[in-house]
Amino acid sequence: MKVFAISDLHLSINNPKPMDIFGPAWENYVEKIFDDWKKVVKDEDLVLMAGDFSWAMKLEDTKKDFELLSDLPGKKIIIRGNHDYWWKSISAVRNFLPKNFYAIQNDSLKFGNIIVCGTRGWSVLEEGSNLTEDDKKIFNREIIRLEMSLASAEKMRKEGDKVICMIHYPPCNFHRQDSEFTKLLEKFKVDAVVYGHLHGYKKASLLFEKNNIPYYLTSCDIIGNKLIEVKF
Repeated sequence: MKVFAISDLHLSINNPKPMDIFGPAWENYVEKIFDDWKKVVKDEDLVLMAGDFSWAMKLEDTKKDFELLSDLPGKKIIIRGNHDYWWKSISAVRNFLPKNFYAIQNDSLKFGNIIVCGTRGWSVLEEGSNLTEDDKKIFNREIIRLEMSLASAEKMRKEGDKVICMIHYPPCNFHRQDSEFTKLLEKFKVDAVVYGHLHGYKKASLLFEKNNIPYYLTSCDIIGNKLIEVKF
């Protein structure tokens, strides 16, 4: 079983919202993703999707977006991104998902010896910068949610298991300074982190290591609309 990752698909089958207005990286991007997906992913593999799956505003309006991917190989695991406005209660989302789609919220899932957990996260600023009061509330709430998800993974973790955490927002700033997010990831000794959210950053590192944990940037436009394999 291999693990792949890609994020920020921003699908809009029900109410078309062309993404190519944001640059050439978005031209025919869905077709490019699908072509690569079919080449590299097997039915037993995992595909982690770290948020911003659909532009839809209501859960029922994501139906065609999910159907578009439902026949692709692999087990697809999703978390909520900042633009997934359709994502309401986790029970409603899970009841709605087609076969081979799985959603994580404040918990974790295990596939063989791979445990996947995560949360949306929030903006991590440079040291000395201040969040607004509203941002502080969201930030602190996301820290709690991340700890809940990591604790869930820890409970089911056995010797030899690997833990991957998905978080939509980058868990640290561009200087890779410590944050409350990275401190938790290190405390629970995760084996890899997958994140997205960033777009158009030509100098962004697709993979960096911080305190022995690899961090994978998976925004589809930045990674060339090809899935990234998460390795241990």
